[in-house]
Amino acid sequence: MIHKEIEVYVDDMIAKSQKEEDHLVHLYKLFTRLRKFRLRLNPNKCTFGVRSGKLLGFIVSQRGIEVDPDKVKAIQEMLAPKSEKEVRGFLGRLNYIARFISHLTATCEPIFKLLRKDQAIEWNEYCQKAFDKIKEYLQEPPILAPPVPGRPLLMYMTVLEGSMGCMLGQQDEAGRKEHAIYFLSKKFTDCESRYTALEKTYCALAWAARRLRQYMLTHTTLLISKMDPIKYIFQKPALTGKIARCQMLLFEYDIQYVTQKAIKGSVLSEYLAHQPLEEHQPVQSDFPDEDIMVLEKEKVIGDEEGSEPGARWKLVFDGASNAMGHGIGAVLISPRDGYKPFAARLGFDCTNNMAEYEACIMGLEAAVDLRIKILEVYGDSALVICQVKGEWETRHPKLIPYCARVMELAKHFDEITFHHIPREENQVADALATLSSMYKVNFHNEAPLIKVDYKYEPTVYTVIADGCDSKPWFYDIKRYLERQEYPENASTNDRKTLRRLASQFFLNGEVLYKRNHDMVLLRCVDRQEADLLLAEIHEGSFGTHANGHAMAKKILRAGYYWLTMEADCFRYVKTCHKCQIYADKVHVPPTPLNVLTAPWPFSMWGIDVIGMIEPKASNGHRFILVAIDYFTKWVEAASYANVTQQVVARFIKKEIICRYGIPNKIITDNGSNLNNKVVRELCESFKIEHHNSSPYRPQMNGAVEAANKNIKKIIQKMVKTYKDWHEMLPFALHGYRTTIRTSTGATPFSLVYGMEAVLPIEVEIPSLRVLMETKLEEAEWVQTRFDQLNLIEEKRLAALCHGQLYQQQRKRAFDKKV
Repeated sequence: MIHKEIEVYVDDMIAKSQKEEDHLVHLYKLFTRLRKFRLRLNPNKCTFGVRSGKLLGFIVSQRGIEVDPDKVKAIQEMLAPKSEKEVRGFLGRLNYIARFISHLTATCEPIFKLLRKDQAIEWNEYCQKAFDKIKEYLQEPPILAPPVPGRPLLMYMTVLEGSMGCMLGQQDEAGRKEHAIYFLSKKFTDCESRYTALEKTYCALAWAARRLRQYMLTHTTLLISKMDPIKYIFQKPALTGKIARCQMLLFEYDIQYVTQKAIKGSVLSEYLAHQPLEEHQPVQSDFPDEDIMVLEKEKVIGDEEGSEPGARWKLVFDGASNAMGHGIGAVLISPRDGYKPFAARLGFDCTNNMAEYEACIMGLEAAVDLRIKILEVYGDSALVICQVKGEWETRHPKLIPYCARVMELAKHFDEITFHHIPREENQVADALATLSSMYKVNFHNEAPLIKVDYKYEPTVYTVIADGCDSKPWFYDIKRYLERQEYPENASTNDRKTLRRLASQFFLNGEVLYKRNHDMVLLRCVDRQEADLLLAEIHEGSFGTHANGHAMAKKILRAGYYWLTMEADCFRYVKTCHKCQIYADKVHVPPTPLNVLTAPWPFSMWGIDVIGMIEPKASNGHRFILVAIDYFTKWVEAASYANVTQQVVARFIKKEIICRYGIPNKIITDNGSNLNNKVVRELCESFKIEHHNSSPYRPQMNGAVEAANKNIKKIIQKMVKTYKDWHEMLPFALHGYRTTIRTSTGATPFSLVYGMEAVLPIEVEIPSLRVLMETKLEEAEWVQTRFDQLNLIEEKRLAALCHGQLYQQQRKRAFDKKV
């Protein structure tokens, strides 16, 4: 019932209905619920069957939200403040209705200055002018309408030297009128006032999005601002500093930057009354000579198709008018889904509506030339479609001849209909129009032909290149091992090379294996299997988007091989979009490096918290608690809504002590949730040494900080939506545990369990060890597992020595830069 039929705030309740016949049903449900819990109503405060009412100091009606006249009257009757208390009282009343007041912060700037520290209260003429301006504005306060689902929101933003203001609005169903939804204003802090104009704009947008989050999360928001550079925040893949932080805050919203003139048929609200749109310049109605430069694609539809009786064709059109020029585009679609595009650049000044009409007329003339008799016309301009259909009256003198021309062309068709579609469904015509508006030609009224070819294969393969005869790279080696045959026309040197290569390979049935230097057999794969391996290892179910070298090592450990494996891995990483966006940033080391080593597995753990993460996950979680073993680099992590001291204690007992035994040391930072009485008592009860890293220096607990960075990078590259990161956490951990760590020279999984994990790709393309284990009897498999566990200590000692050498090497290289 809540938010659908009943609105409740503490002891205020409102039963709302859109239809009169539903109101009694909703009241019956409300009274039934009240009787159930034995609640009573005060009859003197109850009102029934009204179309508007007061709620929380506002008047709510079918028109929207209005300011309570009593509150406006109280402000209107106020005298000029004379003391700090009266100034704060006046501003407090304004703050309650701030959502109705445009540019509140900029208007009241002189009054805000009176509240500065050690500032005497001197009411001057500027304060009085602002005081009177607010009273005058409140004589006719705006009505704020609720947003309608399915329509985009319009956010008008203005950034001044010391403040910002914005208005959130929405167009009506016809697209001709705008309704205000919310007014916002903010005074920049001393630090923010020293930002550049671009940084101020980003800061203002992030703040406004946070305040209007409940509206913007469920709507597409069209951002309209005089400052063009604001659009680059949505186009640059990587930013730094304040702008990067703002970009991260804005990722969860669907915000599109548009210019003021791109809002078709808009009538700006009171917020932009001081910046009205310029009136259209009058033109001659007898159509002067128009210079049109045509860009036409090669014909893909035969002219005879239009003559088929009963053939129903479609036409989509769009026009573009911007600072670089004016262009139009149209596409004719045949009944068999064939496309015939048309594009033209207009050599005369025109408005966006004129460009829309030009595009429609160009498409209709092309349809007439093709002898089409049944046509459906689609456009994203509500003004053009409604005027042509006769729903709107054409009053502007520039558009009257265009509308008449369209009606004249419509007489050539037996059946013609006009339909309005959203802009996102008109991308092809929009692209043609935009291209034409930006396309520059060398000669007047002349343009080269644009051809779009289709390539079935890449020019340079990103994976192993097969021969020109489409045979796999190991075909000659396999044939030599099978039949002792050489390729045709092979020279003596070629035969010698083939014999030398064949000595490193082994044929088992139809599967070819390569003997590695440690005598491990690697399955040879062809191009298609290599494609599948690269995709699965890099960005599959457990893919961590590792670098090229780590990918190659992981493929080798899984038991696969092809000639150009490492080079193909590096090429694949370079073409991965997410790897380019979330690349690591290099910082200069400030002080010499100190290293920490653990004597044995699970003897020393580092614990840290990732968060707060915005936006929160769909299950409400905002934090990730991470623990890493300093010896094996094994990572345990879990997500939580809040990381309290009880959560940390449970995590240590469940994820560390109960799984891997009691550790000797635990290292954390100085956060209160990691250093408290509950954690301290837990460590004392299990005789665990609890150490803290240096304050404000996360490098002192570098292992867990590095794990945090890697986990965040992996999750960023794996998520599909901004709320499913908690579902990707187990897959990110599995990928991290099965990737070779440079510091140990082995995977954390092998150092913990004595064997490598079976990857999903090994099930689809069976590796040698998978094939062998499927043929083992249970007793043989148990004995093999015992042998692996007996050798695990040797692996761990080797990893310890490797880790110490690696730390010394990194310390020498690190300290050279200090």
